[in-house]
Amino acid sequence: SEVLAAEAVCCLNRAMATLRDIWEEIGIPEEQRLERTDAVRKHIKSLLDMMVAEEESLKERLLKSIVLCRKELDTLCKELQLGSFETEEECTILQMEKNLRTHVEVLQKQKRDRKQELKALQEQDRDLCDILCTSLFSIDTGSVPSLEDLDRYRRHVASLNTLKEQRREEFVTNKRQIILLMEELDHTPDTSFERDVVCEDEEAFCLSKDNIVALQNLLQQLEARRALNEAVCTELRARIVALWERLQIPQEERESSA
Repeated sequence: SEVLAAEAVCCLNRAMATLRDIWEEIGIPEEQRLERTDAVRKHIKSLLDMMVAEEESLKERLLKSIVLCRKELDTLCKELQLGSFETEEECTILQMEKNLRTHVEVLQKQKRDRKQELKALQEQDRDLCDILCTSLFSIDTGSVPSLEDLDRYRRHVASLNTLKEQRREEFVTNKRQIILLMEELDHTPDTSFERDVVCEDEEAFCLSKDNIVALQNLLQQLEARRALNEAVCTELRARIVALWERLQIPQEERESSA
Protein backbone atom coordinates (compact mmCIF):
# COMPACT_ATOMS: atom_id res chain seq x y z
CA SER A 1 0.00 0.00 0.00
CA GLU A 2 2.92 2.37 0.71
CA VAL A 3 4.35 1.69 -2.74
CA LEU A 4 0.99 2.41 -4.36
CA ALA A 5 0.65 5.62 -2.34
CA ALA A 6 4.13 6.75 -3.44
CA GLU A 7 3.22 6.01 -7.05
CA ALA A 8 0.02 8.04 -6.66
CA VAL A 9 2.01 11.03 -5.34
CA CYS A 10 4.50 10.62 -8.20
CA CYS A 11 1.65 10.57 -10.75
CA LEU A 12 0.20 13.70 -9.18
CA ASN A 13 3.57 15.50 -9.31
CA ARG A 14 4.08 14.54 -12.95
CA ALA A 15 0.58 15.72 -13.85
CA MET A 16 1.17 19.09 -12.10
CA ALA A 17 4.55 19.52 -13.83
CA THR A 18 2.92 18.76 -17.19
CA LEU A 19 0.15 21.27 -16.47
CA ARG A 20 2.72 23.98 -15.57
CA ASP A 21 4.61 23.32 -18.83
CA ILE A 22 1.38 23.57 -20.83
CA TRP A 23 0.38 26.78 -19.06
CA GLU A 24 3.85 28.25 -19.68
CA GLU A 25 3.75 27.34 -23.39
CA ILE A 26 0.30 28.84 -23.68
CA GLY A 27 1.48 31.96 -21.91
CA ILE A 28 -0.97 31.95 -19.05
CA PRO A 29 -0.04 34.60 -16.46
CA GLU A 30 1.32 33.56 -13.07
CA GLU A 31 -1.80 34.72 -11.24
CA GLN A 32 -4.05 32.52 -13.41
CA ARG A 33 -1.62 29.64 -13.02
CA LEU A 34 -2.04 29.88 -9.25
CA GLU A 35 -5.82 29.93 -9.66
CA ARG A 36 -5.74 26.88 -11.92
CA THR A 37 -3.37 25.09 -9.55
CA ASP A 38 -5.75 25.82 -6.68
CA ALA A 39 -8.66 24.50 -8.78
CA VAL A 40 -6.72 21.29 -9.40
CA ARG A 41 -6.00 21.00 -5.69
CA LYS A 42 -9.64 21.52 -4.80
CA HIS A 43 -10.75 18.97 -7.40
CA ILE A 44 -8.27 16.37 -6.16
CA LYS A 45 -9.18 17.09 -2.54
CA SER A 46 -12.89 16.74 -3.34
CA LEU A 47 -12.27 13.45 -5.11
CA LEU A 48 -10.19 12.12 -2.23
CA ASP A 49 -12.71 13.34 0.35
CA MET A 50 -15.46 11.55 -1.55
CA MET A 51 -13.42 8.34 -1.68
CA VAL A 52 -12.64 8.59 2.03
CA ALA A 53 -16.34 9.20 2.79
CA GLU A 54 -17.29 6.12 0.77
CA GLU A 55 -14.79 3.95 2.63
CA GLU A 56 -15.93 5.41 5.97
CA SER A 57 -19.51 4.58 4.97
CA LEU A 58 -18.41 1.03 4.15
CA LYS A 59 -16.77 0.75 7.55
CA GLU A 60 -19.93 2.00 9.27
CA ARG A 61 -22.06 -0.48 7.31
CA LEU A 62 -19.75 -3.31 8.33
CA LEU A 63 -19.86 -2.27 11.99
CA LYS A 64 -23.64 -1.95 11.86
CA SER A 65 -23.88 -5.35 10.20
CA ILE A 66 -21.71 -6.83 12.96
CA VAL A 67 -24.04 -5.45 15.63
CA LEU A 68 -27.14 -6.75 13.83
CA CYS A 69 -25.53 -10.14 13.21
CA ARG A 70 -24.60 -10.47 16.89
CA LYS A 71 -28.19 -9.73 17.90
CA GLU A 72 -29.52 -12.16 15.31
CA LEU A 73 -27.05 -14.82 16.49
CA ASP A 74 -28.10 -14.38 20.11
CA THR A 75 -31.74 -14.81 19.12
CA LEU A 76 -31.06 -17.83 16.93
CA CYS A 77 -28.89 -19.51 19.57
CA LYS A 78 -31.70 -19.13 22.10
CA GLU A 79 -34.33 -20.40 19.67
CA LEU A 80 -32.18 -23.37 18.66
CA GLN A 81 -31.04 -23.96 22.25
CA LEU A 82 -27.36 -23.66 21.30
CA GLY A 83 -24.38 -22.15 23.10
CA SER A 84 -23.28 -18.59 22.34
CA PHE A 85 -21.18 -18.07 19.22
CA GLU A 86 -17.66 -16.83 20.01
CA THR A 87 -15.82 -14.71 17.44
CA GLU A 88 -12.07 -14.20 17.03
CA GLU A 89 -11.29 -10.86 18.58
CA GLU A 90 -8.06 -10.38 16.63
CA CYS A 91 -9.60 -10.68 13.16
CA THR A 92 -10.33 -7.65 10.99
CA ILE A 93 -13.69 -5.90 10.79
CA LEU A 94 -14.26 -7.32 7.31
CA GLN A 95 -13.44 -10.88 8.36
CA MET A 96 -15.51 -10.61 11.56
CA GLU A 97 -18.53 -9.36 9.61
CA LYS A 98 -18.18 -12.20 7.11
CA ASN A 99 -17.82 -14.83 9.86
CA LEU A 100 -20.86 -13.55 11.74
CA ARG A 101 -23.00 -13.25 8.60
CA THR A 102 -22.03 -16.76 7.48
CA HIS A 103 -22.89 -18.20 10.89
CA VAL A 104 -26.24 -16.39 10.87
CA GLU A 105 -27.05 -17.98 7.51
CA VAL A 106 -26.08 -21.43 8.84
CA LEU A 107 -28.31 -21.08 11.91
CA GLN A 108 -31.18 -19.65 9.84
CA LYS A 109 -31.00 -22.76 7.65
CA GLN A 110 -31.01 -24.98 10.75
CA LYS A 111 -34.09 -23.13 11.99
CA ARG A 112 -35.87 -23.55 8.62
CA ASP A 113 -34.93 -27.24 8.45
CA ARG A 114 -36.22 -27.94 11.95
CA LYS A 115 -39.51 -26.15 11.34
CA GLN A 116 -39.98 -27.92 8.01
CA GLU A 117 -39.33 -31.31 9.60
CA LEU A 118 -41.75 -30.43 12.42
CA LYS A 119 -44.42 -29.55 9.85
CA ALA A 120 -43.86 -32.83 7.98
CA LEU A 121 -44.04 -34.85 11.23
CA GLN A 122 -47.25 -33.06 12.23
CA GLU A 123 -48.85 -33.93 8.90
CA GLN A 124 -47.91 -37.59 9.33
CA ASP A 125 -49.09 -37.51 12.93
CA ARG A 126 -52.48 -36.07 11.96
CA ASP A 127 -52.99 -38.71 9.26
CA LEU A 128 -52.06 -41.53 11.64
CA CYS A 129 -54.24 -40.15 14.43
CA ASP A 130 -57.20 -40.00 12.05
CA ILE A 131 -56.69 -43.67 11.15
CA LEU A 132 -55.89 -44.92 14.68
CA CYS A 133 -58.18 -42.49 16.56
CA THR A 134 -55.39 -41.46 18.92
CA SER A 135 -54.31 -38.09 20.32
CA LEU A 136 -51.80 -35.82 18.61
CA PHE A 137 -48.24 -35.66 19.90
CA SER A 138 -47.83 -32.87 22.44
CA ILE A 139 -45.24 -30.32 21.26
CA ASP A 140 -44.94 -26.53 21.38
CA THR A 141 -45.56 -25.39 17.80
CA GLY A 142 -44.92 -21.74 18.68
CA SER A 143 -41.17 -22.20 19.11
CA VAL A 144 -38.35 -23.86 17.20
CA PRO A 145 -38.21 -27.54 18.23
CA SER A 146 -35.01 -28.83 19.78
CA LEU A 147 -33.14 -31.78 18.29
CA GLU A 148 -34.34 -33.89 21.22
CA ASP A 149 -37.96 -32.88 20.55
CA LEU A 150 -37.66 -33.83 16.89
CA ASP A 151 -36.05 -37.16 17.79
CA ARG A 152 -38.86 -37.98 20.22
CA TYR A 153 -41.43 -36.96 17.58
CA ARG A 154 -39.76 -39.17 14.94
CA ARG A 155 -39.85 -42.16 17.28
CA HIS A 156 -43.49 -41.44 18.15
CA VAL A 157 -44.51 -41.31 14.48
CA ALA A 158 -42.50 -44.48 13.79
CA SER A 159 -44.31 -46.29 16.63
CA LEU A 160 -47.69 -45.15 15.24
CA ASN A 161 -46.72 -46.45 11.80
CA THR A 162 -45.81 -49.79 13.34
CA LEU A 163 -49.09 -49.89 15.26
CA LYS A 164 -50.97 -49.00 12.08
CA GLU A 165 -49.37 -51.88 10.16
CA GLN A 166 -50.09 -54.32 13.00
CA ARG A 167 -53.74 -53.30 13.21
CA ARG A 168 -54.09 -53.28 9.42
CA GLU A 169 -52.72 -56.82 9.21
CA GLU A 170 -55.03 -57.93 12.03
CA PHE A 171 -57.99 -56.26 10.34
CA VAL A 172 -57.31 -57.86 6.95
CA THR A 173 -56.83 -61.32 8.49
CA ASN A 174 -59.97 -61.12 10.63
CA LYS A 175 -61.96 -59.61 7.76
CA ARG A 176 -61.21 -62.61 5.53
CA GLN A 177 -62.30 -65.03 8.25
CA ILE A 178 -65.46 -62.99 8.96
CA ILE A 179 -66.46 -62.94 5.29
CA LEU A 180 -65.97 -66.72 5.03
CA LEU A 181 -68.00 -67.30 8.19
CA MET A 182 -70.82 -65.01 6.97
CA GLU A 183 -70.97 -66.91 3.68
CA GLU A 184 -70.91 -70.24 5.52
CA LEU A 185 -73.66 -69.10 7.91
CA ASP A 186 -75.59 -67.38 5.11
CA HIS A 187 -75.44 -64.23 7.21
CA THR A 188 -76.06 -60.79 5.65
CA PRO A 189 -74.35 -57.83 7.39
CA ASP A 190 -77.16 -56.09 9.26
CA THR A 191 -75.32 -53.45 11.29
CA SER A 192 -73.31 -50.43 10.17
CA PHE A 193 -70.18 -51.91 11.75
CA GLU A 194 -70.57 -55.22 9.94
CA ARG A 195 -71.10 -53.38 6.66
CA ASP A 196 -67.95 -51.32 7.31
CA VAL A 197 -65.99 -54.51 7.94
CA VAL A 198 -66.96 -56.25 4.72
CA CYS A 199 -66.71 -53.05 2.64
CA GLU A 200 -64.27 -53.35 -0.25
CA ASP A 201 -62.47 -50.09 0.70
CA GLU A 202 -60.16 -51.39 3.42
CA GLU A 203 -58.38 -48.03 3.72
CA ALA A 204 -61.61 -46.39 4.90
CA PHE A 205 -61.88 -48.61 7.98
CA CYS A 206 -60.90 -46.80 11.18
CA LEU A 207 -58.19 -48.81 12.95
CA SER A 208 -59.08 -47.58 16.43
CA LYS A 209 -58.54 -49.80 19.46
CA ASP A 210 -62.31 -50.03 19.99
CA ASN A 211 -62.87 -51.08 16.38
CA ILE A 212 -60.20 -53.78 16.60
CA VAL A 213 -61.81 -55.10 19.81
CA ALA A 214 -65.25 -54.99 18.16
CA LEU A 215 -63.80 -56.83 15.15
CA GLN A 216 -62.44 -59.59 17.40
CA ASN A 217 -65.80 -59.84 19.19
CA LEU A 218 -67.64 -60.13 15.87
CA LEU A 219 -65.30 -62.90 14.75
CA GLN A 220 -65.80 -64.72 18.05
CA GLN A 221 -69.59 -64.38 17.76
CA LEU A 222 -69.60 -65.84 14.25
CA GLU A 223 -67.28 -68.66 15.29
CA ALA A 224 -69.57 -69.38 18.24
CA ARG A 225 -72.60 -69.48 15.91
CA ARG A 226 -70.81 -71.86 13.57
CA ALA A 227 -69.80 -74.07 16.48
CA LEU A 228 -73.38 -74.06 17.72
CA ASN A 229 -74.68 -74.91 14.25
CA GLU A 230 -72.14 -77.72 13.96
CA ALA A 231 -73.23 -79.07 17.34
CA VAL A 232 -76.89 -78.95 16.30
CA CYS A 233 -76.05 -80.66 13.01
CA THR A 234 -74.13 -83.38 14.82
CA GLU A 235 -77.06 -83.98 17.18
CA LEU A 236 -79.54 -84.10 14.28
CA ARG A 237 -77.35 -86.53 12.35
CA ALA A 238 -77.14 -88.76 15.40
CA ARG A 239 -80.94 -88.70 15.75
CA ILE A 240 -81.37 -89.50 12.05
CA VAL A 241 -79.01 -92.46 12.37
CA ALA A 242 -80.93 -93.65 15.43
CA LEU A 243 -84.21 -93.42 13.50
CA TRP A 244 -82.70 -95.29 10.57
CA GLU A 245 -81.70 -98.05 12.92
CA ARG A 246 -85.11 -98.19 14.56
CA LEU A 247 -86.90 -98.15 11.21
CA GLN A 248 -84.35 -100.58 9.73
CA ILE A 249 -83.76 -98.33 6.69
CA PRO A 250 -81.58 -100.10 4.07
CA GLN A 251 -78.03 -98.82 3.60
CA GLU A 252 -78.65 -97.86 -0.02
CA GLU A 253 -81.53 -95.56 1.00
CA ARG A 254 -79.47 -94.11 3.80
CA GLU A 255 -76.65 -93.20 1.40
CA SER A 256 -78.97 -91.58 -1.14
CA SER A 257 -80.66 -89.63 1.64
CA ALA A 258 -77.33 -88.57 3.12
